[in-house]
Amino acid sequence: MPEHRQHQHRHRQPRRHHQHHRHHACTRRCFCRRAASLALLALAAPLLAACKQKTGPEAIHYDRDACEMCNMIISDPRFATEIRDPDGRIHKFDDIGDAIHWMENQPWFKAGQQPKEFWVMNFHDGKTWLDARKTFYLPDQVSPMDYGFAAVPTREPGSVNFTEMRRRVIAKGIHARCTVPGRQS
Repeated sequence: MPEHRQHQHRHRQPRRHHQHHRHHACTRRCFCRRAASLALLALAAPLLAACKQKTGPEAIHYDRDACEMCNMIISDPRFATEIRDPDGRIHKFDDIGDAIHWMENQPWFKAGQQPKEFWVMNFHDGKTWLDARKTFYLPDQVSPMDYGFAAVPTREPGSVNFTEMRRRVIAKGIHARCTVPGRQS
């Protein structure tokens, strides 16, 4: 009978070993799958973050960032302006007039699209961004490119709305220092 037990034990041993081997293989396979999944997530995270919808104005580095339209350094925070185009890219300007003329010359605007966002700095504090299309503008101000408009958060005596300010800026024309793609200097 001891031989029988020994024989039975030998049969069990390979089975246990086989089961252990199968369990070990599954563990290795599961680990590899998990590791591959984590690696894909790690690679995808920056891409997903890049695809995330950006909103709101971005910080302007005064005395370093240049105006998209005239290429002059943006130095007076009270007149800073930003446009987020339909593709989500931000464009910075030193004067609302430059922003208006730049926008008017963009293919996406000519095709009927509007910017996703249009921001202008509050003239009174030079720190608070205002929605350019909903704010008011004081005319006859000394502005960086001489368009003469300063944004204010509420209606003030003599102020105009965005539509009127835009009409006047377009009527004034593009400043001589500005370059527009396709325009001969």
